[in-house]
Amino acid sequence: MDQENKEILLVEDDPNFGAVLRDYLELHDFKVILAKDGVEGLRAYKNHDPEICILDVMMPHKDGFTLAGEIRDLDSEMPIIFLTAKSLKEDVLKGYQVGADDYLTKPFDSEVLLYKIKAILNRRLQQDTGGEGKVFRIGAYEYDAEMRTLTLAGKENRLSPKEGALLKLMAQNKNQLLGRSEALKKIWKDDNYFTGRSMDVYVAKLRKYLKDDENVAIVNVHSEGFRLVDNL
Repeated sequence: MDQENKEILLVEDDPNFGAVLRDYLELHDFKVILAKDGVEGLRAYKNHDPEICILDVMMPHKDGFTLAGEIRDLDSEMPIIFLTAKSLKEDVLKGYQVGADDYLTKPFDSEVLLYKIKAILNRRLQQDTGGEGKVFRIGAYEYDAEMRTLTLAGKENRLSPKEGALLKLMAQNKNQLLGRSEALKKIWKDDNYFTGRSMDVYVAKLRKYLKDDENVAIVNVHSEGFRLVDNL
């Protein structure tokens, strides 16, 4: 798997350990958003588009278990790895109960964490693309849903996870109505005012990606949703 530019949210209250781990992961081509506690971590999660979250358990202001629950409320499928100094069975079980994909007890080998991250992201990619079309023609564009690359005349743009998921859903319903509620529930896992505003921002981003082909447009259907129009 090509992990270049994939974002990781790392929430760790030990500044030295957090910086070392961030530098190690960035050395392996990930982009890392580092937050120092659970409150800052939730804010960073909402402001970015990570593909996986690595959360320390014992933190001031808000612990990792609480933060994980809040992230799960926003995206029930977001991969989460817990880091902790605790090795008690009860704490490990609690981590899995709140939705952990994996759990590492400090101290740990950074290479082990790296391979766990890669395994989780690979598994998620296979789940997202398994059994469905992976390459879509949109006017003169080619969209590879597995790699999340949108290509026109040799120029390639790499889409974020939500950008990619939204464009794939539109491509699957090309020239047909894609309901707002359907898109919000499938991608944002919730249909409310705030997720709706977030989706509008992503639609605007997709329009910019698709602006170089006059045969392609994303049309608003008032109060109903969108149509990805392809006139070719």
